[in-house]
Amino acid sequence: MRKAILLLLSIAFASCTNTSAISPPNLVQQTSDCRTPDGWDAVVERDPDFIVFGELHGTREAPAFVGSLACGLALNGERLLVGIEFSPDHEDALQKAWNAKETDFERLLLDAGWRGRDDGVGSRAMFAMVRDLYRLKQSGYPIAITAFNGAGSDEQRARFAHLPGQGPHEAAQAENIATAAQGAAYDRVLILVGGLHAKREAVDLGFGAFDPMAKRLRSYGSVISLDARYGAGTSWSCHLRSDFDMKGGRPTKDDLKCAAHPASATGLFERDPFIALADGTDDSASNSFDGYFWLGRISASPPQAPKDDRTIR
Repeated sequence: MRKAILLLLSIAFASCTNTSAISPPNLVQQTSDCRTPDGWDAVVERDPDFIVFGELHGTREAPAFVGSLACGLALNGERLLVGIEFSPDHEDALQKAWNAKETDFERLLLDAGWRGRDDGVGSRAMFAMVRDLYRLKQSGYPIAITAFNGAGSDEQRARFAHLPGQGPHEAAQAENIATAAQGAAYDRVLILVGGLHAKREAVDLGFGAFDPMAKRLRSYGSVISLDARYGAGTSWSCHLRSDFDMKGGRPTKDDLKCAAHPASATGLFERDPFIALADGTDDSASNSFDGYFWLGRISASPPQAPKDDRTIR
């Protein structure tokens, strides 16, 4: 029996490898193959409840990888839930866009977390991934979407307040994903999220060790957590300027440089994108993940709808 699998995402459809491609008639933006990647069968054999893809935010390739996978699964008749790393505060707006007619969709989607966001999470690639999944849904394929990033209520925030460090945020992420997955009989639940949240071991950033989302998620079911590996390139991110004075108060946009920053290679493979699960060797995956997904050389994806000024919150 197929189980729900969680995966945090943003994506335009790009090619992977495996099943034959089919193009739904009104997916006018889909110009490349829509397939499951090499290595996906090994994931299916483990039959996890959740699949988490840990990305470097702000690339074109990570959302494209997840989007292509989701498209291939949908065309094979699987019922999908896709989780994206946006606040539950945007859930109502996201569902409003998701259920809107196509002429209103993109305008409404901007209000579901993209408008006014300068970082790599609100990228054009993430917007394109959700847009293309929406078009699949409009073509009759059973795809749902959810926003899970952090506490969605004061009650939830209070319940996890005792956890150390970043623990409350991670616990809320995991609970939100699990709750959304229980909402229907999904065959796969795909979660696209930042790499730190996707780790399966405790993390200590210097203010108390905490369990990342993917570790917490294991209390709700089995998880396969995959780390992004890629060739050298660029990613879109916001960094504090080197001359910022931390004693001067909270930084504003003027203290940030949001741009396509260099990203060093984390792998060297001369092949198309694929998934590899850990096999016990040092080269297969670190102890922090169950495997990895290879993206090739990465390139920055700028924000879909940045705003002129903002204070970091």
